[in-house]
Amino acid sequence: MSSTNPCKNCEKSFDESFDYCPYCGQETADNLTFGVLFSNTISNYFSIDARFFRSFIPLMTKPGVLARRFVDGKRLSYLHPAQFYLFISVVFFFIFSFTIRKADDVVTKALKKGFSKEMIIDSLQMKKDSIGLERAKNAIKSSPILIGVSDEDLKAIDSVITAEQKGPSVSFSFQREALDSLIAINAPQAEKLKAMGLKEGAGSLTTKFYTQMLKFYEQQGGGILKALYDTIPITMFLMLPLFAFLLQLFYWKRGTFAHHMVFSFYFFTFIFTSFCVLILANAIIGIPIWLEILFFLSLIIYLMLAFRNFYKSSWVGAFFKAYAISFIYMMFIVPIAFFGVVMVSFMLY
Repeated sequence: MSSTNPCKNCEKSFDESFDYCPYCGQETADNLTFGVLFSNTISNYFSIDARFFRSFIPLMTKPGVLARRFVDGKRLSYLHPAQFYLFISVVFFFIFSFTIRKADDVVTKALKKGFSKEMIIDSLQMKKDSIGLERAKNAIKSSPILIGVSDEDLKAIDSVITAEQKGPSVSFSFQREALDSLIAINAPQAEKLKAMGLKEGAGSLTTKFYTQMLKFYEQQGGGILKALYDTIPITMFLMLPLFAFLLQLFYWKRGTFAHHMVFSFYFFTFIFTSFCVLILANAIIGIPIWLEILFFLSLIIYLMLAFRNFYKSSWVGAFFKAYAISFIYMMFIVPIAFFGVVMVSFMLY
């Protein structure tokens, strides 16, 4: 009679000759090493197996066919659309991170140079205005009778010019000089915010905005592009349902919203994959601008072919709907999303 072993996972007994538990499927051998742990983590997270290659080739060469097969029920043979999208998006943002680091360095240097230049220009402008006011005052004093200015008026003009030379109490230059002084002595944040013009009793949102402005000023814009980059993946994921909603409007008789989401997942996976190729090609050989324009046009052509294969649309219908959806998405949804990304990035900066 064969002996039995209890499963360490579900605690049910089974024959010790089994390599896997017949109840929960866990492996009987307890060989937990670092390599096994790492490989299992990657495998469970991405599940890159034969399904990946069976999915990747149709995605790139047969627009819309992979989504059609998945919707029609052939699901175990191909990688799940959300899982496919997740894997490719991780690869894309990993590759894109190297580009964004270089761009962030360039933007940071440009912002710092801009801050320094602005301070120099302001100081020179103040000096220039002071010289001009002094000349005007001397001209008036030298010929008060010809100009028709009385002694009392001359005293009033002199007091105004003198006050102007000292600088207006509410000017941006004065506030910035005061703020620079507070920053230099490491003053409390409340005093620095007050120097920036924050009123007492301001709301939490206004206070947060001024706080972020102060942080932006103190760091001279350093890292702002990286903060923007960190927000893009979540935004792109949230934009998927909006694209599916447009598909619902144009093809409301051709499938449910879930079907449109499947199409959107695969289409955005194709876009991310194409951008990966474009970024790598630019890094290796450099792509001319005219070829990049053709690349973006090819995305619309791919969308048109995908509509043709997935929705069984006519050539004319697929052509006009592809361009209409692309136009609406790029002209309305993308700018709104970009504005949202900028605002969120700034508030989380």
